[in-house]
Amino acid sequence: MSGQGSGLILRLYMAVFFVYMFLPLGIMVAAGFNAYSPPSVTVWQGFTLQWFGELWADQRMWSGLRNSLIIAGAVIALALPMGLAGALLLGRLGARAAGLLYTVMVSPLLTPGIILGISTVIFWRNFEVAGGLFTAILAQTTFVASYAMLMFMARLQRQDATLEEAARDLGATPLQAFRRITLPFLRPTIVTAAVIAFLQSFENYNTTMFAIGGQHTLVTEIGSRMRFGLSPVVNVIGIFFIIATITCAVVWAILKERERRAANGVSA
Repeated sequence: MSGQGSGLILRLYMAVFFVYMFLPLGIMVAAGFNAYSPPSVTVWQGFTLQWFGELWADQRMWSGLRNSLIIAGAVIALALPMGLAGALLLGRLGARAAGLLYTVMVSPLLTPGIILGISTVIFWRNFEVAGGLFTAILAQTTFVASYAMLMFMARLQRQDATLEEAARDLGATPLQAFRRITLPFLRPTIVTAAVIAFLQSFENYNTTMFAIGGQHTLVTEIGSRMRFGLSPVVNVIGIFFIIATITCAVVWAILKERERRAANGVSA
């Protein structure tokens, strides 16, 4: 096959890929401005901002968003130290002990979220703790911490261990060596792990649905309403998420470009 033919196939594949990825999002955005309910683009009754006003007045959605942010913040605060501790522990154990402990600590990733949610509620019920934000935080932390641990392990494998040894030889305590050498080295991974933990917590449904009891998050509220039919308010929420995602991506690209220019300026 000629280079021109393979290039045409590649462009065709990319076109199909982007249509497959973004056409549903485009339809969702269009339905959010359609006066017709349930959401539709094939039946158009005119442009409207009515659903934005309904979302603004929907107190359960806003309380669900607040609960989602509270849970996500608490999960980050718990999962990152736990994941870092697990990564440091595994890095200092022997191969046999580390292999067994690694299997145990990664097992929450392989456990269905429903099981994690139900087991958390059953366990804490023995201590007369009802399902709520607390149990949802603990249930999510069990698997989010495993994600963080894997990320920290990958980063620590690239660290030069002799740097900490040199610091210890110069009189630094283990805590000082960790704070001045290892922690700065892990800073990019800490930021990345925090973002991943936030997204994993915010969008989680299966574990949260069973662990949160009578409370609700934004995702569980949307899921419960889906059982009674689609609402254009959900499309409006999707529009805001798309705007937030694009904004974060643009800001990240701008910051990376500034870092690249600054690095080039220093090297020059």
